[in-house]
Amino acid sequence: MGLDLVYLEGESPLSEEEKDDLLIKTISSRIELDEFEQHNIETAIVWAMGLSFSGSAADYVFTEKFIKDLHRQMFDQIWGWAGRFRQSNKNIGVDKSLISVEIKKLLDDCRYWLDNKTFLAEEIAIRFKHRLVSIHPFANGNGRHARLLADIIMEKVFKKQAFSWGGADLNSTSRSRSQYIQAVRQADEGNYEPLLKFAQS
Repeated sequence: MGLDLVYLEGESPLSEEEKDDLLIKTISSRIELDEFEQHNIETAIVWAMGLSFSGSAADYVFTEKFIKDLHRQMFDQIWGWAGRFRQSNKNIGVDKSLISVEIKKLLDDCRYWLDNKTFLAEEIAIRFKHRLVSIHPFANGNGRHARLLADIIMEKVFKKQAFSWGGADLNSTSRSRSQYIQAVRQADEGNYEPLLKFAQS
């Protein structure tokens, strides 16, 4: 029995090889997958928000290691490739061979923004989230991963309240998801204000 998935607008389909890396072989539908993934993600949120740092939180959070560790925490009960950069190209994102290079550029940019106070805290977190999804480092879960990472940046790096992301389930065909996708597309064009407003709504 294979995994039959229906993808939402803005999602990148999994390859057959990636689907074969499903750890719970009894999962056969999108509904079942969503339930198991949500439980895994809730565990990851508890882990992430319980983190404490002996030094600068930014030195810990703005690293490739933390990006991978967070994804692993979010999906390690479900997917064998959790926490590993994708090995296939998608309909979104950079070529698989450029992921680490683009991640390093993003992290360097973020440290510059942080050190030079280029943007307000909220905009740094949103720009980071948007660029990370644009790179699309993982086979799946990039949007959820980047939103949680933005929340961690707000809480742990800037000591501010996490985003509310419209207060709705963005993993369903909801009106909020449509608004979110529209805001992301405007950010793709360099206008981050709608995405920032949505994140804070």
